[in-house]
Amino acid sequence: MNNNEQPTKRRGITAEDLLRLRSVRDPHYAPDGTRAVFVEKSIDEEKQYRSHLWIWAADGSVRQWTFGRWRDMKPRFSPRGEIIAFLSDRSGRTQLWLLPANGGEARQLTFFKNGVRDYVWSPDGTFLITLTTLGDDETIEDREEPEKVEVKRADLKPRVVERLYYKSDASGFLDGKRAVLTRIDVLSGKSEALTGREEEIGSFAISPNGRTLAFVANRNEDPDTTFTRDIVLLDLESKAETNLTNGCGTFASLAWSPDGTKLAAIGHDLAYLGATLHRLYVFEPERGTKRVLTADWDVHLGDAMVGDTHADAKGPGPIWASDGSGLYVTALERGRVNLYFVSLAGPIVPVIEGNFHLYGLAIHPSEQQAIAAISSPTSVGDLYAVSLADGTKTRLTRANEALENEVVFADAEPFTYRSADGLEIQGWIMKPPELDEGEKAPLVVEIHGGPHAMYGFTFFHELQLLASSGYAVLFTNPRGSHGYGQSFVNAVRGDYGGMDYEDIMAGVDAAISKFDFIDKERLGVTGGSYGGFMTNWIVGHTDRFKAAVTQRSISNWLSFSGVSDIGYFFTKWEVGCDVWEDAERLWHHSPLKYVKHMRTPLLILHSERDYRCPIEQAEQLFVALKQLGRETKLVRFPDANHDLSRTGNPALRLERLRHIVDWFDRYLKGASH
Repeated sequence: MNNNEQPTKRRGITAEDLLRLRSVRDPHYAPDGTRAVFVEKSIDEEKQYRSHLWIWAADGSVRQWTFGRWRDMKPRFSPRGEIIAFLSDRSGRTQLWLLPANGGEARQLTFFKNGVRDYVWSPDGTFLITLTTLGDDETIEDREEPEKVEVKRADLKPRVVERLYYKSDASGFLDGKRAVLTRIDVLSGKSEALTGREEEIGSFAISPNGRTLAFVANRNEDPDTTFTRDIVLLDLESKAETNLTNGCGTFASLAWSPDGTKLAAIGHDLAYLGATLHRLYVFEPERGTKRVLTADWDVHLGDAMVGDTHADAKGPGPIWASDGSGLYVTALERGRVNLYFVSLAGPIVPVIEGNFHLYGLAIHPSEQQAIAAISSPTSVGDLYAVSLADGTKTRLTRANEALENEVVFADAEPFTYRSADGLEIQGWIMKPPELDEGEKAPLVVEIHGGPHAMYGFTFFHELQLLASSGYAVLFTNPRGSHGYGQSFVNAVRGDYGGMDYEDIMAGVDAAISKFDFIDKERLGVTGGSYGGFMTNWIVGHTDRFKAAVTQRSISNWLSFSGVSDIGYFFTKWEVGCDVWEDAERLWHHSPLKYVKHMRTPLLILHSERDYRCPIEQAEQLFVALKQLGRETKLVRFPDANHDLSRTGNPALRLERLRHIVDWFDRYLKGASH
């Protein structure tokens, strides 16, 4: 650069930059460790999600491996490394495809009528196990058909409901299809059903000798109200089954030890129902033993980080050391998702740690290094080669380099404070990047959903947008959040709107006291799901905030218990009772009870196909506020579910962000829209 040239000033991030974000994820090494395959998810010019396979080689090269207007997912090298299997919707439904590892045309291996949900390679690479679903009159020989775009009015039929669990926010109204595991030959494509029609099948894994298939199933007599999930062992030759857990807990993420004598799983015993920390279990089927390796480690295993960029990136699960001495696991601690090694002998040591979000992982066959997908508040996310000896990181991808060079990101400064009862709470503050010295900024408080989730050191486009728009952003982990131990995450149950409310309000006071750039007279608050509940609760209990945006919220526990897909159990788990047991208690914890006290201008955002927190929750609140003559607006998002802000239609996600910023601009900056 010429000495007289001025460096280009970086701009603030915009809502439209959402369309440019790329999420690199799900790395997987080839057996010889000389290359790895991974997925890059993006949004195309038609505002549609696409994902493609990429190859990283040991010489440092990174090349796109698949193309097209579809979604390619979960790539896995075959045991000998000559084939890459992956899931793709290129035929219509998601099916299993095979691609020569050195290049060539992909070959469709499955044609199941209802597609493939997951798969694993056999140890010798001659077959794969796939998970599909079947209706009552369907078989695995039935082939995929083009989906009917429109149903004629004359063909409409009533929906008959007899089950308690009959709808799902992810899937809509359930169609009665059951899960089936199948074995499919790589060369011939011939398939064989291995299980009957199961109510539900989760994780599954083949033993190293290829003789035993372990899988997680819901085989409870009443599958709708019993929440244990058992590990079943299936002898692939005799088809004999053994229930390994017999209702002792709920399990996922299965992994066989290298010698095949042990089976690891992530699970828990439901001691605190939905707030129970996930633990690492190791079973020895031949000896009939079970160990909980992390019983004395007060952390939650896996990934419960809240964000809007990598929310659907599936973490690695437990990974065995090659000598069988222990396992690598991810865990949540104080806003971080890091990697640890849990030894069978007892010690637990950090392996990859720092103020970041590790959301994907592959261990090199030599076990000297790993490829980790890592994000932080000022880095969207990339793959890094990380030494397992000393944690040294080398960046392998630069998926968002153009955007990161063009815009300025606000860092998230962590701090701690004491709540009303003295409990320590962790929070973060983001300062507007272009705020002048001595200038004050309005504050927007963000509240996460769950409530058993965690804010932390990850990239969050929505928060960056608010900071870029001139707002200081405060986000905290009130009691009920993950990352601070079992007592902390359990503390909110039965006390919604109690000390969790105090935690957030104490955070506002602490931030105003600590950061002199905050304008204490211009406060806004927003949140979704549980965060929407808390937003509603806050504006019903204080007039400190000049504007509020409630998203996919709960306003009335009495109706939520009967209309939500999880309401029939979640209400009792979290609030403490069913409607017929103590209706007054549910009403006491319902923000709608306090609607007469709500005077803060309130924007209500809700998806019309949200079955988790159905839109009637928004409608009740909106109608009551309008009847009271309060300043409010309801924005309904068609054909969107509870996950709109994370994985929803990109065009609607843009509209949502614009509504949020416009509302705060109007009431915190006096802007007219």
